[in-house]
Amino acid sequence: MDPHFTDRELDVMQVLWDRGPSVVAEVREGLGDDLAYTTVLTVLRTLEAKGHVGHTEEGRGHRYHATVKQKTARDSALRHMTRKLFQGSAELLLTHLVADKNLTPDQLQRMRDLLGEPSSDGEA
Repeated sequence: MDPHFTDRELDVMQVLWDRGPSVVAEVREGLGDDLAYTTVLTVLRTLEAKGHVGHTEEGRGHRYHATVKQKTARDSALRHMTRKLFQGSAELLLTHLVADKNLTPDQLQRMRDLLGEPSSDGEA
C-alpha cells in the first residue's frame, strides 16, 4: 500500500531521511518550525502507528528511524497527484511542468535527455 503523509508528517520524515535515526529533540531541532516537544513526539508516534517509522530503545527514550524510503514516498505522492490532478495522465503532468516556464535551459535539456529527444538548438 502506498504511504500517504500530511505536510507535518512529511516535515518529520524529511528530518529522518536527512539525518538518519534521531531522538525527538534531534527531530525537533531539524524542523523549520518551533514545535513543542510533545507535538513532535505525537507526530512520530502517529507515523509509527502507520508503519512509516520505527524506533529502538535508547536510555529512557527512543531513537526513531524511517521505515519508508524517500523514493517510495516520492513515487507514491507523484502517483497520487497524477491521478487526482491530471486525470491519471503523466503526459498532462509533464506538459504542465514544462509550460510552467520556470525551468532553466539546463533543466529543459536534462528533460530532453531523459526522453531521448535531441535538443532544440540542433545539438545531440
